[in-house]
Amino acid sequence: MPISSPEFSSGPRKSGPEVVFDIAVLGAGPAGLAAAGAAAAAGARVALIDAGRRIGGQYWRHLAEDDGRHHTGWPIFAGLRRRIDQQPERIENLAGHSVWQVETLLDNGFRVNTTTDDGQHSILARTVILAPGAYDRQLPFPGWTLPGVFTAGGTQALLKGHGVVAGSRIAVAGTGPFLLAVAAGLAGAGAEVVGVFEAGGAPTAFARHPIAVAQNLGKLGEGAHYARVLARHHIPYRTRTAVIAARGVSSVSGVTVAKLDRGWKVVEGSQREIDCDTLAVGYGFTPQLELAVQLGCATRLDVDGSLVAVVDGDQRSSAEGVWVAGEATGVGGAALSVTEGEIAGRNAAHAAVGVRPDLPVMRRLVRRRASQQRFAAALLQAYPIRPGWMTWSAQDTIVCRCEEVTLGTIDEAVVELGAADPRAVKLYARPGMGLCQGRVCGYATGCLVADRAGRTPNLADLQGVAGRPIAAPITLGQLAEAHHRNTF
Repeated sequence: MPISSPEFSSGPRKSGPEVVFDIAVLGAGPAGLAAAGAAAAAGARVALIDAGRRIGGQYWRHLAEDDGRHHTGWPIFAGLRRRIDQQPERIENLAGHSVWQVETLLDNGFRVNTTTDDGQHSILARTVILAPGAYDRQLPFPGWTLPGVFTAGGTQALLKGHGVVAGSRIAVAGTGPFLLAVAAGLAGAGAEVVGVFEAGGAPTAFARHPIAVAQNLGKLGEGAHYARVLARHHIPYRTRTAVIAARGVSSVSGVTVAKLDRGWKVVEGSQREIDCDTLAVGYGFTPQLELAVQLGCATRLDVDGSLVAVVDGDQRSSAEGVWVAGEATGVGGAALSVTEGEIAGRNAAHAAVGVRPDLPVMRRLVRRRASQQRFAAALLQAYPIRPGWMTWSAQDTIVCRCEEVTLGTIDEAVVELGAADPRAVKLYARPGMGLCQGRVCGYATGCLVADRAGRTPNLADLQGVAGRPIAAPITLGQLAEAHHRNTF
């Protein structure tokens, strides 16, 4: 049903607090671009809002003069960008807007509050599509806070967005196929990659899901490309191996790698030292759910243990007027995000302006989504996080880098003070109370607390570290200004 309200009647479409859009799309990555383009094509007036200066999100982060040669799926991005550019009357591209809060208004609309270089802005919309993407998932180990230790995604962002190679002699570690893309990109840019250390098993684990693989053969070609790049640059690829420590004084000078058993505990006697000046490490991705939680969207645990937003077949969340697409509904990669964005955009436009989606097209999109979701699930099952990582750290290993909370402090909160869940530990010991508000340490803290309490992490554990009333950094002065503006 279209949302009707005098406040949301048609009006001029220019940026500013008085303007009303049919749909606000939050995030200009694969899902957001697809959603905005599809919604606009259906006749909706769309605000496309992103903190970045250029559309593309983290996946297609690029330089202004980039020709796309080093990007996966660049033709898809070019097509999405062309569709955005071809609808200037219906899409307002609000780049450089960091969304720190979305308010549900009494008359069923939304106020999207953002900060920019020139102050604060509010955008009014009838409906909202959340396409926020995901963070690198980090696991603590001794030395992981040293300068020179980057997230795998961080090294990619430096390279794609700024043309900067993070170091000259780089180790790549963690789990998942993203490590291959990172190593290939670094090697192609001239870095010496001393090895890719995959904590999981061989990629042949995909063979246990033949239907999902057969329906997504393009992914195999992508993997083969990265394998050829690693072979061309003579980069070692080691499975069941992890970086369990980084050493150095003012920055990284080397890492300790070790063989792991199936539960990710270190095989005694397998440790060896490798000299390097940079470590890129990533253990998959954590969906970015601040805004979904703010808006009251229901959440669940995905097959990889991540907290994700619950959506129906139309990509509609449990919150009225809110659709969610992309990694926030389950980490599945850019192709799945594009499909989900397309479905969300068409259905949100139906709700906002009453244009019914073309049924045959929707059926094709739904079939494609099902196929891509099967492959994503196979991927997550092939690269699980095993609990043995919790044995790599010592009592003085920092878990929350913002508040410098150690593993020993978390243990004390559980064992000595009786904290039984991550929220209680947060109150007693402060993990997740610093600038990042648990975005970096939240998953690890949830797992550690559950382990010390003698159970596996559950939905409540991760929900306890996911709630953040402010989704992006904002000063107290700006907060007071926003309150004053919206109150008087």
